Amino acid sequence: MSQKIYEMVTERIIEKLEQGVVPWKRPFIKHPAVNWRTQKPYKGVNRLLLDGGEYATFKQIKEAGGKVKSGEKAQIVIFWKWIEIENEEGEIKKFPLLRYYSVFEINTQCEGLESKRMDTFEHEPLEKCEEIVKGYENAPEIRHVSGRAYYRPADDIINVPGMKDFEKIEEYYSTLFHEMVHSTGHESRLNRSGVRDLSENPFGSEVYSKEELVAEIGASMLCGIAGIENNTIDNSANYIQSWLEKLKNDKKLIVHASQQAEKACNYILGKGDLEDED
Repeated sequence: MSQKIYEMVTERIIEKLEQGVVPWKRPFIKHPAVNWRTQKPYKGVNRLLLDGGEYATFKQIKEAGGKVKSGEKAQIVIFWKWIEIENEEGEIKKFPLLRYYSVFEINTQCEGLESKRMDTFEHEPLEKCEEIVKGYENAPEIRHVSGRAYYRPADDIINVPGMKDFEKIEEYYSTLFHEMVHSTGHESRLNRSGVRDLSENPFGSEVYSKEELVAEIGASMLCGIAGIENNTIDNSANYIQSWLEKLKNDKKLIVHASQQAEKACNYILGKGDLEDED
């Protein structure tokens, strides 16, 4: 059954590409990093230091009745302002006051605190999708910090925004499946060059682009296994087209990428490289 679904999904993607696609749309709300207590966005360099999420200091967390999970590492927030100091001659001089604070993301690094965000969506988990996620043995840690979706090989960590950041619950799982497929390329799993040699192949390179094809085709295949591909296939085709354009629209790459995507999906589903039982 799985093999038939893989083939069906690949064929549908190719059909969508031949029909022409519209620009890819980010499926989740891109929340900025904010102070949890005030909900005010961080500014300046802090936008580069922090992923989207809700952050609080250790003191703020403790005062609110929460606690930091064991083993979690603090992140840094920079604070600075001009202060006025009167010298011995009575002149007012301005000096920059620079401080830093250690903060923790309350949704992923803490316990006992609730998100204060209002612009979110309510969803119930999809049973078949959850079976796929939970059935992934030797899986990396999965975190849910808002704003970005990525797989980080160096730490073997997946991050995707939480369900509440997606208008469509199916797009949450499609995004998660995408990062899960990336993670199969880790050297401890399938040891795929697009992941193993990431440091040598920056964003937009041929190797990076091909790995994105593998991840998105694999995500579409897992959506097919879960029975939600009708809700995600259009955006997936759009995303695939955006990377094909960087590869001179060579649609033959779809076939090669789909073969690697099948291996990744079989690994996640616990089937190794064995042929389908049907």
